[in-house]
Amino acid sequence: MALTESNMLALGTKAPDFNLLDTVSGKKMKLEDIVGTKATVIIFSCNHCPYVIHVNDEIVRVANDYKDLGVGFVAISSNDVDNYPADAPDKMTELAKEVGYPFPYLYDETQEVAKAYDAACTPDFYVFNKHQELVYRGRLDDSRPNSGTPLTGKDLRGAIDAVLVGRPVQTTQYPSAGCNIKWK
Repeated sequence: MALTESNMLALGTKAPDFNLLDTVSGKKMKLEDIVGTKATVIIFSCNHCPYVIHVNDEIVRVANDYKDLGVGFVAISSNDVDNYPADAPDKMTELAKEVGYPFPYLYDETQEVAKAYDAACTPDFYVFNKHQELVYRGRLDDSRPNSGTPLTGKDLRGAIDAVLVGRPVQTTQYPSAGCNIKWK
């Protein structure tokens, strides 16, 4: 497991559309199905990465705190499931239910969505405003597995809070760090 940082997609980028299987509902979902009225958070994730496992509970807390405030959430796994079967869609369904994801967990089988978002690692966070323009990309907070630093979600929460009150998001943004996306 090599530690990989986010690529930091250019701010202002329009959210690329997608049409992916939601492993929770079994339905195909497009970007328009998950966008919030005020903001949208897209998380590139997977099941087996220790960095994702470390932040899962905080991701759920953040989503629950903001989902009724006009913020849409979705997680997408783009990993190669032939070589990483723990990330297969049926396992994604199990994990989403076990962890209590209050949002869809989509499977990007072709990896084209990860490429469109220039995603590099899991977890990787993107916040788009109501116009679907990228205003934040990077980390949840500065906690890492075994770091002793508590999870707060402060970086992601700060970006969402700024969007909700109509002020600019902090321009100093730190890349996320985690496992690399498992490319085919």
